Amino acid sequence: MPIDTRHPREIRRDIRNGKLTGITAGLGQNFVQANLAVLPREQAYDFLLFCQRNPRPCPLIEVTDVGSPEPVGVAPGADLRTDIPRYRIYKNGVLADEVTDATPYWRDDLVAFLLGCSFTFEWALLEAGIKLWHVEHGKNVAMWRTSTPCRPAGIFHGPMVVSMRPIAATQLAKAVTASARFPGAHGAPVHVGDPAAIGIADIARPDWGDAQEFARGDVPVFWACGVTPQAVALASRPPFMITHSPGHMFITDVPNSVLAAI
Repeated sequence: MPIDTRHPREIRRDIRNGKLTGITAGLGQNFVQANLAVLPREQAYDFLLFCQRNPRPCPLIEVTDVGSPEPVGVAPGADLRTDIPRYRIYKNGVLADEVTDATPYWRDDLVAFLLGCSFTFEWALLEAGIKLWHVEHGKNVAMWRTSTPCRPAGIFHGPMVVSMRPIAATQLAKAVTASARFPGAHGAPVHVGDPAAIGIADIARPDWGDAQEFARGDVPVFWACGVTPQAVALASRPPFMITHSPGHMFITDVPNSVLAAI
């Protein structure tokens, strides 16, 4: 996958104009990418509490004002209705639509939440010399629901979702250290090794994204994932929710270094 080093404003403009519709891995080099969850004001407090109680899968980056699609803190002038390549619309816990423009679904009572994304720490992995199969082959990262429950809050409950990357055993310590520097982008792995230990029956069949190829000496490494709110939507059945489509993130104007803990 070619690396796009342009400023996020330029990339978001192409997304808004329909010129970029694919996954965002490799775009906006060294800028924070974010997951999206949008809920009516009536459910927003419960979801805010859910994020605070589950910071590994749902690290909060920004919460918008009610009715506003502009994330003024991380990307002034951006529009969360149009600046993500693909959205999912959930109604009563059912996936009702997938669109490239969420404007027709936007309402004056909606609150948008931006959550940290593993695409942020992937830059640190790449800079550390760690190969990422999905980036090299233009694929989406693999994601699964796990048997690990999130801590519930109000109406929201459900399983944690993880993303997985095959990592050479000789580079495992380096991968853990590099990602741990970014707690605002899921931080260190939550599991290494046997997928069955976290409820994953088949490593070749992800719930979202693309199956990954393993080289000799690779081990599966799992990180908490910002698709968790979508699994929670399916379990909790809120009346209405807009999210990004897995792998299609919002690219902020915030440098990755801002999220680095050390």
